[in-house]
Amino acid sequence: MTFSSFSFDKRIDACVKACGYESPTPIQRQAIPLILQGHDVLGLAQTGTGKTAAFALPILQRLISSRSPRNASKVLVLAPTRELALQINENFTALSRDMGIRSCIVIGGVGMEPQIRACKSSQIIVACPGRLVRLIARNAVHLNAIDTLVLDEADRMLDMGFLPDIKRVLAKLPAKRQNLLFSATMPKSIRSFADRILNNPKTVKIDTATPVASIEHTFYSTHNKNKAALLEDLIKRSEHQSMLIFTRTKHKAKNLSRKLSQIGHDSTFLQGNMSQGQREKALNGFRTGQFSIMVATDIAARGIDCDRITHVINYDMPDTVETYTHRIGRTGRAGRAGNAISLVTQDDADQMRALQRMLKISIEQPACAGVDGAETRFDEKSAAPQHKKPKNRYRGQRRKSQRRPEAA
Repeated sequence: MTFSSFSFDKRIDACVKACGYESPTPIQRQAIPLILQGHDVLGLAQTGTGKTAAFALPILQRLISSRSPRNASKVLVLAPTRELALQINENFTALSRDMGIRSCIVIGGVGMEPQIRACKSSQIIVACPGRLVRLIARNAVHLNAIDTLVLDEADRMLDMGFLPDIKRVLAKLPAKRQNLLFSATMPKSIRSFADRILNNPKTVKIDTATPVASIEHTFYSTHNKNKAALLEDLIKRSEHQSMLIFTRTKHKAKNLSRKLSQIGHDSTFLQGNMSQGQREKALNGFRTGQFSIMVATDIAARGIDCDRITHVINYDMPDTVETYTHRIGRTGRAGRAGNAISLVTQDDADQMRALQRMLKISIEQPACAGVDGAETRFDEKSAAPQHKKPKNRYRGQRRKSQRRPEAA
């Protein structure tokens, strides 16, 4: 199957080719026809499977076919983070070149006035809920002409506490509209949320239960005080192109990145206290290869679209299986091979049991509780996990973690 099967406008076909898209991904093959037919759609698929194009292409086709005024906002896309909003807007821009269709972003961290002006002349608004609610309260943005609503990464928006803001936005939208909800996971909260806003939806579900099969998962049993030494050893031994390292706190992300820079690595960091300009500088440097390592908190798990990432390292284990899926979804994108490495302490026992159930593997415990760096590797291409212990052993007392998750 090719994109020509959807009978898009020839200008869309040209942009699809210019973007290097060759054939539709599973989520695109199933979702695009349903969206073109006007159905509400619940799309469930992991990160890196082409969800953005799955809703952007049919939306652009409908805008081209519409006779509505060019300066009326017809489409609203809500996203949980600035980085994801910027990424979605970039995709709309690339896929609508020379069509006379404009999109704009509404995010925090930058001035409101340019965004207000852009909304008045754009058919597509890509927004974070918090900033959009502020503009609505100022009567600066009007949503009365919106006929298509997209909620991207809906599970993350609920996790981040955006539900009250989303309800305020929904109250300003026309009752008659097409609703598209995309999510990487399907907890009960998302099912309940979808039932409230979707009207007789068609469900498209693509491999959400486990991480993508092209990713190799490796777990190292260690102690908190020895993580830095183990990480340095892993960086030296890995043949990485770009590496994304996750920590739980903003302070740790910044400090760890600076320590890596001090010992000779091209490292940057991404966390919630940074200005929008600082975030964009860090992301652009990482995408272009200026920095081969980025240390980030979970705000990056839904906003980095970088084909160069070959390794994701969980310096701190995530709190949930869903967060693990989102983090490692930054590698192994579009069928490429990827590596997910996790540094596991005794504090992470609950998370490891949940991961064992999800990955359907048996993770072997080290023979001695004092051994650091005991490794369990699971390659999803093989039928069973392979276990081995490296020669280097790090000794030390376990220090109870006092980590706090970051408020994005």
